[in-house]
Amino acid sequence: MTEQMKESLDDIIKNKEIKTVFQPIISLRDGGILGHEALSRITCDSIIENPEILFTVAENYNRLWDLELLCRTKALEAAYVFMVPPYNKKLFINVNPNIMHDEAFKRGFTKSFLEQYEITPENIIFEITERNVITDIEGFTDTIKHYKSQDYKIAIDDAGAGYSGLNLISDVNPHYIKLDMKLIRGINNDKLKFALVKGMVEFSKVSDVFLIAEGIETYEELDTLVKLGVQYGQGYYIQKPHEEVLEIKEEILQMLKEINYKKNNDYINNISNIYIKNLCNPTRIVSPNELVTNVYNIFKRNPDFFGVCVIENEIPIGVVTQEKLTLKLSGHYGFSLNQKKSICEIMDREFLSVDYKIPINIVANMAMSRPNSNLYDFIVVTENDKYIGTVTIKDLLQKTMEIEISAAKHQNPLSGLPGNLLIEQKLGCCLENENPFSVAYIDIDNFKSYNDVYGFEKGDMVIKLLADILKNHFNKNQFIGHVGGDDFVVIFDEHINAEHLYDMVKQFELEVLAFYNQKDIQNGYITSTNRRGEIENTPLITLTSVVVNNRIKSFENVFELTETLAELKKIAKHK
Repeated sequence: MTEQMKESLDDIIKNKEIKTVFQPIISLRDGGILGHEALSRITCDSIIENPEILFTVAENYNRLWDLELLCRTKALEAAYVFMVPPYNKKLFINVNPNIMHDEAFKRGFTKSFLEQYEITPENIIFEITERNVITDIEGFTDTIKHYKSQDYKIAIDDAGAGYSGLNLISDVNPHYIKLDMKLIRGINNDKLKFALVKGMVEFSKVSDVFLIAEGIETYEELDTLVKLGVQYGQGYYIQKPHEEVLEIKEEILQMLKEINYKKNNDYINNISNIYIKNLCNPTRIVSPNELVTNVYNIFKRNPDFFGVCVIENEIPIGVVTQEKLTLKLSGHYGFSLNQKKSICEIMDREFLSVDYKIPINIVANMAMSRPNSNLYDFIVVTENDKYIGTVTIKDLLQKTMEIEISAAKHQNPLSGLPGNLLIEQKLGCCLENENPFSVAYIDIDNFKSYNDVYGFEKGDMVIKLLADILKNHFNKNQFIGHVGGDDFVVIFDEHINAEHLYDMVKQFELEVLAFYNQKDIQNGYITSTNRRGEIENTPLITLTSVVVNNRIKSFENVFELTETLAELKKIAKHK
């Protein structure tokens, strides 16, 4: 069998029995195509069952270089045939890190090599898998730097599948991290996976590294990833790999639109989805061939200019700040050495450029994670990679502070949930769009007596318990608000009745017993003194919950709706 494996491998490489299929990687914000992963498939009958086994066999028989070259060439040929040149999307190509480190690979994968396929280096993404052990990490990191300097991009593949992922991410500092499909599978029902990906999202915000979720196979997984803020995704649910490059189905695009709409209507997420474009202003631009002395004179005539952006074919390629240019031209020889140079020779190429739809809180994290030398440089904003303006750090920090203050003002400080103003706004939206909705009003019974006996600290813990149960129990699409005190509302985008809340009520009434002493639990009541100085026994805490919806009755305004809820609550408490 071993010899047969070798013969089958040799035949596949010799006869080029490999074809490429493409799977799209799309934005989970709007469904736009970031690029395609090139996947290799065996085209002949073979005892080698799949590409994964094929690469393992090739490694065992020292044919990995030949196989990788064949797969790369097939991928580029297919990209040239099926995609309209010049290809302006990202082409993700899987590369074994040890092969990538090979000098023969460097010599073979040059800009001139790509020119025949009309693909530029910045659109090539090398996917490095965690599963491959890197034998020479120092040499490998030098190789990564080499390719980055040539404008190639790097992705860590299968993140979460290996055991040295964090070290690899730290050493490589990739442009993209692809989350392994096993981490994505069932994430909507797995709290540990949810927490791990949430942590990766926070990491991506401060590191300027984009996440790609692999292997999305269900609506629930897609919905959860959008809510978490993962930027890109791929998988059978979006589109299966295909020999041709196909458009994304309209139902998938519509689905993403609806999921993002619901996400953006949640207050907390809405605050974090104010796009950077809202702060964008035009800045003086210059061509790469502009003389340094001319740029210097621009700053002399306009001392308030913080910098200029260097643009080539509408694409930003560098920035020049007044402070750094002045420093460059200072000293005995600074001006004489640089005045005749083109500005592209001394401009800063490592600048922060962001898409106009990136939320400003994410941009703020990206800006603050830069080296100290670039910390206060302005930020370039693009749309479809084309320059549209810049944002200063001053404007960015000022707006971020306004948002933080607004969030603090309109959230309940105890539960962290939206307060009355936002609840009213959400109810108003429900009445305006006339879609199905239900509003549940939830009130803790006998809370005052509990507070009097056990104290405000324990009372706050009971309120936090209910807030946590509401957040964990209901679908994350639902709006949960804290009216104040022991009153909460949950707004559903469907018609429900009070029975829908039954399990939540029972869970709270069971868990709240942990905040009583054993004697009161056994008695079934607590003893307290009322306002008239009389001793009375008060039952243990329970929940009253009532629901209204627009299935039968329409409401003229928010006041009528809340009055109906209050009346229903009053009736329920006296039953």
